[in-house]
Amino acid sequence: MAAGYGHHTCLSLSHVDEVTTTIVRKEIMPSPGHQPGFLPAWLTEPGGCVLIAGGTGSRARTLFAEGHTWMLVGALDGDPKKVFLDYVRGKLARGDNISGH
Repeated sequence: MAAGYGHHTCLSLSHVDEVTTTIVRKEIMPSPGHQPGFLPAWLTEPGGCVLIAGGTGSRARTLFAEGHTWMLVGALDGDPKKVFLDYVRGKLARGDNISGH
C-alpha cells in the first residue's frame, strides 16, 4: 500500500449491487501518476462516488468533495476487494491518514 492514493501504480474501481452487497464489476486501471489536482477530476469522471484510500492530502479531499465524491481515508487492509466489500458491509477497519500531509 502506498502512502497515498496518488502514488499507487494502479487503481481498482469496483461497482456494487447495494442490495446483495456484492461486486458486480471490477476494473483495474493504471494510475496516470501523481499530478496535483488531476486525479480527483479523472477519478470522478466515470461517475464514482466513494474513494477509499490509506491516505491523502487535504487539497485532494477538498477537490473530491467539490466533485461530489465522498473520500474515506485510513483504510488498513491492502486488498482492494476486501476493503471494498468491508466498506459496503459496514465493517471497514480504519486508522490514521497515512499520507503524511
